Amino acid sequence: MIEPAATRPPKPGPLHEVLVPRTSIAALEPVIGTEQYARLLTAAARFRDRLGGRTIWNVNSTAVGGGVAEMLQELVGYIAGLDIAVRWMVIGGDPDFFAMTKRLHNQIHGQADSAGPLSSADASHYGQVLGANADELLRQVRVGDIVLLHDPQTAGLVAPLVQAGARVVWRCHIGVDWQNDTTRAAWDFLRPYLSLAHGFVFSRRQYVPPWIPAEQAWIIPPSIDPLSAKNQQLDAATVQAILATIGVLDGEAQAPGRFTRRDGTTGEVTRAGLVTGEVRPGPADPVVVQVSRWDRLKDPSGVMRGFAEHVVPRGAGYLMLVGPMMSEVADDPEGALVLAECLAQWRSLPAAARARVLLVTLPLEDVEENAAMVNAIQRHAQVIVQKSIAEGFGLTVAEGMWKERPVVGSAVGGIMDQIADGTGILLPDPADLAAFGSAVRQLLDSPDDARLMGKAGKEYIRENYLGDHHLARWAQLIDAVMGD
Repeated sequence: MIEPAATRPPKPGPLHEVLVPRTSIAALEPVIGTEQYARLLTAAARFRDRLGGRTIWNVNSTAVGGGVAEMLQELVGYIAGLDIAVRWMVIGGDPDFFAMTKRLHNQIHGQADSAGPLSSADASHYGQVLGANADELLRQVRVGDIVLLHDPQTAGLVAPLVQAGARVVWRCHIGVDWQNDTTRAAWDFLRPYLSLAHGFVFSRRQYVPPWIPAEQAWIIPPSIDPLSAKNQQLDAATVQAILATIGVLDGEAQAPGRFTRRDGTTGEVTRAGLVTGEVRPGPADPVVVQVSRWDRLKDPSGVMRGFAEHVVPRGAGYLMLVGPMMSEVADDPEGALVLAECLAQWRSLPAAARARVLLVTLPLEDVEENAAMVNAIQRHAQVIVQKSIAEGFGLTVAEGMWKERPVVGSAVGGIMDQIADGTGILLPDPADLAAFGSAVRQLLDSPDDARLMGKAGKEYIRENYLGDHHLARWAQLIDAVMGD
């Protein structure tokens, strides 16, 4: 019997499939309303007829860790629940390939490295790895199928899939609102691989490179699933139990924290996190949380320093920097180094600050258990922060707002789209640690204002960033690229 993706670890090695349980779209009706639900069903029926016997394929570089994998869990489950043929494949690659694509990721965000632009040797290796993946993929993809490729790791699959008769859309989840020599070099590297794509998707209009024809560019912001393990409602007792099991809260768990899996069964949080910290906050202590990959662009170092220098001296509160256990994230070789840097920085903090900062890595053996852990941590937080230097979109902002928490975020990328007036605080300069600390302290010291922001934030996310909007936009795009 094959285990669902939520409970089995990702398979290493070459191209492999992620099996996602079907998710009933009916569960969304109480959240989105009867009228919107009816429109969604009507659109889905029309789309099924238009699709005929074609399959929709999603291809990316990891089954766990990061927003893309989480979003695919959501969308693939709902699409399958609408009786539409959909599959999700994860490419294989060696450490050199993923080191190269991580460099490409950073360069698209404008971050240069000492090695400079990718070389012809890099291009050769990139092509060889993706050529091997294409050979395997083409044994299954049929003429007329729709293939949605995600991010730079997959760009080299465009040409072989198009030449085999598939309709191919490349979806880029990253970008910046400006260009420099580093971003241009990254796009120059990718452009030859992408020239045959039938469509391109970006999270923001500002991210679209100028060489992509306007009629082929689609803007589709990502979304959250309000019913997933990461976003479903958890009562206070469950939150406390999960936090105690993880090891981030003072005291022992009296019973396992339970949550509902995608297939409707009950899951339990039984694994502990790896927690670095001298003191654990009590249940009533205010907590500030940033959840992200261990990535320099998320600036965990700046968050720690800003909290230590500008929040700790002025009042109560703990900081939790939360990310995945890096041994389980195959496509991010830089993460372990960033985590090590954060641990060294924590050890060098003054004693008073060090006692109020926790570094938390969460296991990923069970994707939904991990999501429930994040859910509980975010629901326990008084303030959620996302102080990124650059950010493609940053769904942790929407997740925090859905849980009625005020968010302090950098005014970069998609964070600007999510934090509307009255729902949080935008930081004009991510490097201004004093302003960051002042914003966090303001929300910790003004709980009534924080609650009002949280309530407004949840409504804003309900109206703009739930999965039904996302599904409808993808249906429109796929309908357009199918042709006649």
